[in-house]
Amino acid sequence: MTSLAELTTPALLLDVGVLERNCEAMAQRAARHGVALRPHLKTAKSADVARRATRGHSGAVTVSTVAEAGYFARHGFTDLTYAVGIDARKIAALHDIERANGARVTLLVDSIEAVQAAGARARELGASFRVLIEIDTGGGRGGVGPRDDALLSLAREVQRSESLTLAGVLTHAGHSYHVQGGTAIRAIAEAERAGAVHAAERLRAVGIPVEVVSVGSTPTAVCAQSLEGVTEMRPGVYTFFDLDQVARGICGVEDIALSVLATVIGHNPRSRRVLIDAGALALSKDQSAAEFRSGLGFGLVCQAGGTVPLPGLCVAELHQEHGLIACEGDEDAQAMFRALPVGSRVRVLPHHACMTAAPYDRYHVVEGAGSGVQAVWGKARGWHAGV
Repeated sequence: MTSLAELTTPALLLDVGVLERNCEAMAQRAARHGVALRPHLKTAKSADVARRATRGHSGAVTVSTVAEAGYFARHGFTDLTYAVGIDARKIAALHDIERANGARVTLLVDSIEAVQAAGARARELGASFRVLIEIDTGGGRGGVGPRDDALLSLAREVQRSESLTLAGVLTHAGHSYHVQGGTAIRAIAEAERAGAVHAAERLRAVGIPVEVVSVGSTPTAVCAQSLEGVTEMRPGVYTFFDLDQVARGICGVEDIALSVLATVIGHNPRSRRVLIDAGALALSKDQSAAEFRSGLGFGLVCQAGGTVPLPGLCVAELHQEHGLIACEGDEDAQAMFRALPVGSRVRVLPHHACMTAAPYDRYHVVEGAGSGVQAVWGKARGWHAGV
């Protein structure tokens, strides 16, 4: 077993025990609500994580890049929802992924122009795809409103296509990331559910079949009181959790499975900073949790052997390959220097697991405090992939 002291830093650590606990809890939520779980793997981008997130379920997953679609198809996950509005220039690559792996990729649309372009390109290739119409239930990112006239026009345009088939509707309550507390998130979860179900009912009322009613987001999946009328949910960051979810009360620090191992490379008594070799590229500059909680900097600092934050310490400043740890208020900088000597190792808990994990090509898998590396798991990166 490789010790943490032997790893080259920065390194991405994943606690498999916490991961499995998080996956099991979400699987139980889906079962209680009577809906399918189609985890969004844009967070983990890892087949080893996907196997745990889909254990006991259909194996259906959600992806956000062509690279992810190719990677997961090659690893045996063949029921894929590509949950980003489709660019027709990606149709050929997705068709290649389907043919090479016996996969089915379901596309997302929210405009007639996208339907026409995707349909034309698929027809040229002799391909066919199922599509979901994206519904905007308050997030304001993409999609048509559940009550908009455009919904029916869009569905009829899909029906006219020779190469596209309407599977249903999909929504994502991204605005749930900007409220705190169960009451506020439950209200958004209900609006998400009600909007998607209403859109499906409108289509069915005019004779358009709707098989899939898909909702997403970890906060709403955790807090939803009812998913009546929904067929599946697509949370993603719940596999790892992060400080962003802690700050809004979705989980506790003990539920964070992901951390970045870094080495202390210097002390700067003038600025009262400890330097580490994990900077903006290793941690990301996302400070999303700061919307609800102060004192987090760019991540909380823990000893290498565990994930209990050291009181008063955070990564206060980032450069490309340097992170600077500071002590809160008038805490004794000398005490910080003694606790974190040059050459020692620390773990940093991230604000946003998706952003932090994305650049890395592997996870170093650990379990519990003080454990060594039990395994190394690969993952997808980037946007483009072969079949």
